[in-house]
Amino acid sequence: MTDIVTAGPIVVGIDGSEASASALRWAAEQARALRAEVVAVHAWEPSGPRFAPYAPVSARPSADAERDAAARRLADTLREVLGKRADVTVRAELVEGPAVPVLLDRARGALLLALGRAPRQWDDTPVLGAVGRECLRHAPVPVVAVPVPRPARAAVVADGAGSGPRARSPRTAVHAVSG
Repeated sequence: MTDIVTAGPIVVGIDGSEASASALRWAAEQARALRAEVVAVHAWEPSGPRFAPYAPVSARPSADAERDAAARRLADTLREVLGKRADVTVRAELVEGPAVPVLLDRARGALLLALGRAPRQWDDTPVLGAVGRECLRHAPVPVVAVPVPRPARAAVVADGAGSGPRARSPRTAVHAVSG
């Protein structure tokens, strides 16, 4: 049997979104197959500088409160996506700083960088946010943009009264033909 040797961990950007949860789920599956570690990175920045200088101090969250909220967001995403899986090693990193430099720094020496990608727009063009675009431009490793799974289309249910099937989704129309 051939052993799989990996060059490093799979780094995943986590921001609490459904897209980053999809990226984490994908990375965990890949890490299991490759016997690699997952490094889940959540970069956060204090919002203080974004407040106007005349904004009341009571309206500004403290750096400690923001750090705690960021840590909860990371932990909640890990718990929601991975549960109590013991079949893959996951290391969580909470890093203060802008997302792009933090992710690029953590990706050095990694096997790859996995990022979530938002659902497609109405015109079916793929959406990759500013962080994803900058990581694609400058990453020292391959970048995988993992899409959010499309919601399952609603099932068509027959009512059994002979009046034909009813569509449960406005985008799905089914007509029964009796013969």
